[in-house]
Amino acid sequence: MVQAFAFRFRGPAGGLAVNLRADTAPLDGGIPPHSMQIHGKIWLALPASGLHWKDAAWLAFGVSLNARALSELAPDGVLIRTSSLDYPLSDYRSEAAALAMDGWLHERFGLESSGAAVTYDASRGGFVFSWGVTADPFTGTDPGRDRPESSPARPGRARQPCSAALL
Repeated sequence: MVQAFAFRFRGPAGGLAVNLRADTAPLDGGIPPHSMQIHGKIWLALPASGLHWKDAAWLAFGVSLNARALSELAPDGVLIRTSSLDYPLSDYRSEAAALAMDGWLHERFGLESSGAAVTYDASRGGFVFSWGVTADPFTGTDPGRDRPESSPARPGRARQPCSAALL
């Protein structure tokens, strides 16, 4: 069943608002079509209507903040199916998609806090996001993060060194 989550944060000069609708399904063997692997057997499917690449990346990051706990709760795997991500065009930051997914997962599975949060700090230029134990998302410096080179290749696609793939 699709469940909605409304992320809201009010700052002195505006705020952030994101509405997320999603549900879950068990993995019935194989790679779920049109999905991305977040960690182990934790997969994310994006809305059929599509998303901006930054929103997709931050949604995936929101799942990754909770991936280890989800793996313990669902050792056979889970597919998180996002049906919609809606937000006002003014005062929107893609990072809020991660906070919406984080909140949705906490409500849906009763997980402990990941530490993800947002504050407003005028001296730092506005919204300031923090990610718990993760220092810098997307920089490749986080300990324990999944590395693409260590995950299995999709069926029918062998991994090749970059130089061979470009030739």
